[in-house]
Amino acid sequence: MKDMTDSSKYLHFGQGQGEDRKPTHILGHFANRHGLITGATGTGKTVTLQVLAENFSDLGVPVFITDIKGDVSGLSQAGQQKEFLDNRAKELNIKNYRYEGSPTIFWDIFKQQGHPVRTTIQEIGPMYLSRLLELSDVQEGVIAVAFKYAEVNDLALLDLKDLKALLQYMGEHHREISNEYGRITNASIGAIQRRLLSLESQSGDQLFGEPALELADLMRQDMSGKGIISIMESRDLMMKPQLYASFLLWLMTELFETLPEVGDQPLPKLILFFDEAHLIFEDSPKEVLKRIEQVARLIRSKGVGVYFCTQSPGDIPEDILGQLGNKVQHALRAYTPKDKKVIGAVADSFRPNPNFDTAEVITNLGVGEALVSTLEAKGAPSMVERVKIAPPRCRMGPATDEERKLVMQRSPVGGKYDQDLDRESAYEKLKKRKAEQAEQKAKELAKLEAEEQRAAAEKASRPKRRPGRPADSFGTKLGKSLQQKFTTKVVNAIWKSVFGRKR
Repeated sequence: MKDMTDSSKYLHFGQGQGEDRKPTHILGHFANRHGLITGATGTGKTVTLQVLAENFSDLGVPVFITDIKGDVSGLSQAGQQKEFLDNRAKELNIKNYRYEGSPTIFWDIFKQQGHPVRTTIQEIGPMYLSRLLELSDVQEGVIAVAFKYAEVNDLALLDLKDLKALLQYMGEHHREISNEYGRITNASIGAIQRRLLSLESQSGDQLFGEPALELADLMRQDMSGKGIISIMESRDLMMKPQLYASFLLWLMTELFETLPEVGDQPLPKLILFFDEAHLIFEDSPKEVLKRIEQVARLIRSKGVGVYFCTQSPGDIPEDILGQLGNKVQHALRAYTPKDKKVIGAVADSFRPNPNFDTAEVITNLGVGEALVSTLEAKGAPSMVERVKIAPPRCRMGPATDEERKLVMQRSPVGGKYDQDLDRESAYEKLKKRKAEQAEQKAKELAKLEAEEQRAAAEKASRPKRRPGRPADSFGTKLGKSLQQKFTTKVVNAIWKSVFGRKR
């Protein structure tokens, strides 16, 4: 991080509307205590996100953002001068306000609007892979066996074809594998294979492969010391919520398991903004939610702040909501009794301000206004304030395709990820093993056939005898002659005794 003065370690992003009209800020050493940006559609959440990202970048803090609607890409471009923006800057007493873009890297799992984002099957692990495929407990057990078998037998699982090849091998050898690792069935393997086929049809296979994303490339600064903003193209990804949620959960877990403990620092090492955060938590198993809560609770000690952006605080599970110290609440609309109940609950989550009714103000906020509560110097939440959000310096709208391509051409990581890498892994090793087994079987079969042919040739080479009774040997003939003579003498003796004369 570049050297900062104490005053620069405040993240200024608006101005309170009370009598003192004090600037609204997040303390740098509490920015890793996570945050929440909520509000109805069209109330200014995206602009608030842009303003916060710009300020973090200026302080040298790298930022990662998911771009659900495409508007966030405007961070890469200078904004166009507009009178209402200039007036807002003057009203909030923003000095040296100018229109400029921020250093940006575009990413895209589907390789269309950014550099490809990949991870390997073995890095995402059996739990998140099972969630991605929506497997049953029994099928998840089969996946766990597959990972263990691959580890023991040095079979790297990098992409889907590796996993498919391993599952096929396990199906062909399920009896011997079951004896060692526990019972697996061809029915369970077949069900998993069908889920993988469905994932491939949604282009989900593009998430897996090499070169895998290195987390260090999300934590870069440019030559001037500004934090680079990584923007994840998510318009198509949003249509596949399981894939979206699984990737983001994997990212948080990898950061948690990889980064060293640093505690509270003057500024965080990385800030994550997750738009449409409800997609992460919808239909999530309890085990996964528990894992997210654990990561959210502990990842701040790694210097990482997580900011969720969604329409209502109710989209975030309570155990996780309690970890979010910096809150920006844009307007909510009360059209139904249920809406009024939600607004009441949101108002109660703030430390009250005696100067206004929080629940009433939430419904009356204008575009670009918000109720804000951040952590004070001692770590306690500040009293809620009605705030006007500062105007962004970037474009309030998407970058064009030409502008995006130009940013990608200048990217410091383009040559690293744009070419696919397919090294020897489980697919190649199992294919080689199968070929060797087939070759060995062919050799054994050829050897057996050769032996049979040799035996047949030996039999054919023996001299043939005439058909009929075989000739007697000398001994046999002598025995027969003596027997005949003895028999004749006995018969003559009997005849003589009976009739008195020879026969």
